[in-house]
Amino acid sequence: MRIGTRSSPMALAQTEQVAALLRKFEPDLRVEVVPVTTEADVWQGDLAALGGKGLFTKQIDTMLQRGDVDMAVHCVKDVPGDVPLPAGLIFAAYLPRDDVHDVLVVPEGSEVRSLENLRPGAAVATSAVRRKAQILRVRPDVNVIRVRGLVGTRLDKLDGRKPMDGKLDAMVLAASGLERLGFADRARQRFGVREMLPAVGAGVLGLQCRRDDHSVAALLERLNHERTMREVTAERVMLHGLRGHCNSPIAGFCVTEPDGQLSLHGMVFSRDGSKFVHAHHWGESLNDPAVLGSRVCADLLRQGARDIIEGIPH
Repeated sequence: MRIGTRSSPMALAQTEQVAALLRKFEPDLRVEVVPVTTEADVWQGDLAALGGKGLFTKQIDTMLQRGDVDMAVHCVKDVPGDVPLPAGLIFAAYLPRDDVHDVLVVPEGSEVRSLENLRPGAAVATSAVRRKAQILRVRPDVNVIRVRGLVGTRLDKLDGRKPMDGKLDAMVLAASGLERLGFADRARQRFGVREMLPAVGAGVLGLQCRRDDHSVAALLERLNHERTMREVTAERVMLHGLRGHCNSPIAGFCVTEPDGQLSLHGMVFSRDGSKFVHAHHWGESLNDPAVLGSRVCADLLRQGARDIIEGIPH
């Protein structure tokens, strides 16, 4: 089984997790990891200048279509939601969702405990327009700076071990990424999902293969987590209907309540968080994930989401 993946330490750790799961069903399976350094991985500027975040997955998808690999492991949040999947490819499985929370990280030795503690004008680093909008929504007096790259490199910049223009006072990262790389103890504040709504597909690994490769699809389907699949479907249907671009701060998070009902929150923000719309739907009549995603999308559009999205430069 040849598995295509990004070459970052986090992506390789995720792929090893998938390989271990596959071997539980097929103990004699030989796995070959095929790492790819994508254009988006090496580009340190605005992703919009390269054509959007789909570049995290495009090269791997092409390899899969050509038959150079048999399957791909993608972070679902990196898979564009405004366009169909590449021709001939499907997601055969979604793994159970990891921690979706965002966390505040501060430089070593800093006494800052939370976003609220930061001084006016503090420099807060993040790579995501979704996080930037939600930070500025509650702290419009801080300076949000885009910092991309590997998690370890970002932490080195935060701690002053790698050069960058100016000193950073804090950084917002994904809790699951810190945990996978052994940096969980660096989290100073854990944001609740009501404080910082996650990205669509946050914390979910999607296993992709060719539609006509029935043997691989059948094996991957054995790893599928049905609840996660339903939740991700609702989120991505909402995202697809909003037709946002890579500079659109869009958040969406679906959960399955204890009674089995799906509950989906969706939000669309302006870049500075000063404008936003929010919709939340749930209930038995909407327990079809596609119907739920469409309903939340329609509610957001009715409230003016399209004007907010179109008001943001691509």
